[in-house]
Amino acid sequence: MKILLLEDEYALRLSIKEFLEDCNYEVDDFADGLEAHDAIYSKLYDLLLLDVNVPSMNGFALLQAIRKDGNKTPAIFLTSMVDMQNLNEGYKKGCCDYIRKPFDLLELELRINQAVKSFYLQNDELIALGNDVFYDMLKGKLTHCSKEIILRKIEKDILELLIKNKNIVVSMQMFQEGIWGEYVEPATIRVQVNNLKQKLPESIIQNRRGMGYIIER
Repeated sequence: MKILLLEDEYALRLSIKEFLEDCNYEVDDFADGLEAHDAIYSKLYDLLLLDVNVPSMNGFALLQAIRKDGNKTPAIFLTSMVDMQNLNEGYKKGCCDYIRKPFDLLELELRINQAVKSFYLQNDELIALGNDVFYDMLKGKLTHCSKEIILRKIEKDILELLIKNKNIVVSMQMFQEGIWGEYVEPATIRVQVNNLKQKLPESIIQNRRGMGYIIER
């Protein structure tokens, strides 16, 4: 799972990044609001952790801007603010939670897990993909008939992108932006998707010729 972290206090940013990477999250960290804003438009993230008072563009303005453009990625504000007016402002801008500084990193992990469950899993522990295939988005674990299927990182990224866009055809451009963050040859994408398909029952990932791939449920 990919997380964008916006925090201008270096020691705290480094501490959060190292902790989350130890929890097997992929973290891109920024100290500047405009740099984080640009990154959101060049790469797909599963969760945003946003400090409010940062240089160039504060967390409130950043979230408001991407929400106007239809970006619904769940966002948690990291802030020392305590008054209700500021908290209300954040929820109006579209955050799903606040965590007040100083905080325990274990609490942050719990808040992240809850945000992911609420947004992606609708409070279910596992995502059913059919034919007794299940995927645990939090643990990154795929099972078929209760037996784990070992996936490489690129295969997990592809599967998670397809799951998040269930019933929508994922195009080559969406794969490029969501997985690689840059242009890659469509043939490379097809090879990686086919590698994943070979580990799954045939009907899970379907090809839409000339369009892309889809999981229909």
